[in-house]
Amino acid sequence: MKHIITAIILIISIPVQAAETMPGPYEATPYSVYDGDTFRAHVRIWLGQTVSTPIRIDGIDTPEKRGKCEYEKALALEAKAALEELLKGDVKLTNIRYGKWAGRVLAHVTVNGVDIAGVLISKGLARPYDGGKRSGWCD
Repeated sequence: MKHIITAIILIISIPVQAAETMPGPYEATPYSVYDGDTFRAHVRIWLGQTVSTPIRIDGIDTPEKRGKCEYEKALALEAKAALEELLKGDVKLTNIRYGKWAGRVLAHVTVNGVDIAGVLISKGLARPYDGGKRSGWCD
């Protein structure tokens, strides 16, 4: 049994590398914000069909709630609160694809036609991110 549990943990932690992209737009109804760049939403994929999924906003990195310094932790809470406010409106997802880890997708997110990543960057609550090594927030 111990080996089965270990195998399951290893399988779900394997990065997903899929080239498939769903262009959208897809209507989303956010119901939970994890941090400044990740939230959960019900996404309408077809007539009468929705899925609930975690979504990471593509192209940005925000401070971590469990950051390395008090400044990062405080900024993370500010970024989360800002995202909660920004997600009030007509949320659309485009260019949806798998993230690095199974279960979460990356998407370009707009609300009422406004690019959410751009707003968070302009407020100093996010940085552009291309998937490489992230810079620290405590420097």
